[in-house]
Amino acid sequence: MSDFAKMRAQMEQGAGFIAALDQSGGSTPKALALYGVMPEDYSGDEEMFAEMQKMRARIIESPDFTGDKVIGAILFEKTIHERIGDTPVATHLWKTRGVVPFLKIDKGLEDEAQGVQLLKPMPGLAARLAEARDMGIFGTKERSVIQSANADGIAAIAENQFDVAHEVLAAGLVPIIEPEINIHSDTKAACEDMLADALMAHIEKLSADQNVILKLTLPDVPCRYDALADHPRVLRVVALSGGYSTDEASAKLAQNHKMIASFSRALTEGLRRDMDDAGFVAALGKNIDQIYNASIS
Repeated sequence: MSDFAKMRAQMEQGAGFIAALDQSGGSTPKALALYGVMPEDYSGDEEMFAEMQKMRARIIESPDFTGDKVIGAILFEKTIHERIGDTPVATHLWKTRGVVPFLKIDKGLEDEAQGVQLLKPMPGLAARLAEARDMGIFGTKERSVIQSANADGIAAIAENQFDVAHEVLAAGLVPIIEPEINIHSDTKAACEDMLADALMAHIEKLSADQNVILKLTLPDVPCRYDALADHPRVLRVVALSGGYSTDEASAKLAQNHKMIASFSRALTEGLRRDMDDAGFVAALGKNIDQIYNASIS
């Protein structure tokens, strides 16, 4: 069986969750500050990303960060050109840790229109996807955001996501489609109903050899996305933490038995640079166990 086939089997059947380690230029300063690395501790983007890579490598090398509980990990584009030891990060994830690597490909969000923020254009995407496949990346992740229940806007965000997804599929990769719903939206439940219908309309048009993963905000009504999870073209439905604390996100996830986690801030909650190795491993292990248990419940 090829590595790609093994990765697919793990993503479809594996028990565990997807770690979101894809902090980009916009989210890295906040992630580092929570870790105890303040802006005055680095100068410029290169030093900032170097600090982020140290944090990311420390997480990946932690004994609990293996495919036994963490079935996949999403990486920022710059990260796939970094190394852990002498090995590229994506290769190290799969070959050493047993974790399926994904690549964040979006370039940020358009300004809000019709209650949504679409994906910005992604120049050079075809070349980037070909490089990712050559580097052993299994799939991609692309995030857009829904702010309010506007039917036209939500239809547009689904179409925008699937336009990109088809390009990813054509390159031989599996897309994680992520139309996040703002957890503070006054119309969150209505957004979820509209989004579920819009996504299903596109999924029904996929051919038998096309599969996607959906990354969705934890719903107000438990099991709202079960029909999507049951569709044969959907490998997995995963949940983003979306600003919920680890406890809140895990409790909500445990109510959605056909979703698994793909958490970022919740995964790294409580981790600090000045922790000794034993303290860091214990804190990360506790987070991993909590998210894993919620994902398999």
